[in-house]
Amino acid sequence: MNSYFNELFLRKEEVAVMSDDDSKSKEKTADAAFRLVGIKKKKVMEELSDIIGDGNPSCEISENDGEVLIRVHAEEAGDKGARKIIKPVLKEIKSRLGQKIYSTDEKGTLEEAVISLLRENHFTLATSESCTAGLFTGRLANVPGTSDVLKGGFIAYSEKAKRKFSGVKRRTLDKFSAVSEQTASEMSRGACAAFKTDCGVSITGYAGPEGDQDKQNVGLVYIGVTVQKKTTVKEYNFSGDRQEIRNQAVTEALAFLRLSLLKHFSEITFS
Repeated sequence: MNSYFNELFLRKEEVAVMSDDDSKSKEKTADAAFRLVGIKKKKVMEELSDIIGDGNPSCEISENDGEVLIRVHAEEAGDKGARKIIKPVLKEIKSRLGQKIYSTDEKGTLEEAVISLLRENHFTLATSESCTAGLFTGRLANVPGTSDVLKGGFIAYSEKAKRKFSGVKRRTLDKFSAVSEQTASEMSRGACAAFKTDCGVSITGYAGPEGDQDKQNVGLVYIGVTVQKKTTVKEYNFSGDRQEIRNQAVTEALAFLRLSLLKHFSEITFS
């Protein structure tokens, strides 16, 4: 499915190649960028090891807050303009990293990509957050016009709030605890039911370090995503201080939602 998947959802992401020369036949320099999520810098470097170097074109790879940025730069050589040199490399990067690429705009954001995907397909979203306490919803709200997609959310920090607002059953909390796959699943589905949305996202975990009964589980986070009544939950183990863990959870939740939406649309298209 990957080749179809990548073609369907990345064909609109034409790589923006910028040049400092108006000549179309022999540009002096050309630059392009890819923004990725759901993959580490080390893995990207492994995937692109044969095309990374100090040659022409060159690739610069950086990582920040769970996202990876690839910058590609080319210069004219002999009778070849920079654009002709850079194009096959961009095509190869796109082919290898496909669904991990969420934007070819260096200034693009993950939340913009997610909101755009929801909006283009007329999907609505609701959230239920525990350890992130609204950070995920707030990041979505950074995008202008989010209100036509984001219908509402809960900060279900306590077990009582999880039961009352997010629809988590008491027996689920008693048997599996507030930080569990089962609780994350019910939180996500409960958010959808409460706001009557197509999609729901839940985040529950131990951000630590103070106040957590089981300190050895600090960094353990469950993220649930519901798309059209189908719910999937992933377990994560983050490291860092309290704020770093919460930030990582938000980024991974955005990435998880994006990939879940792409998978849903792909299955509908190619079923």
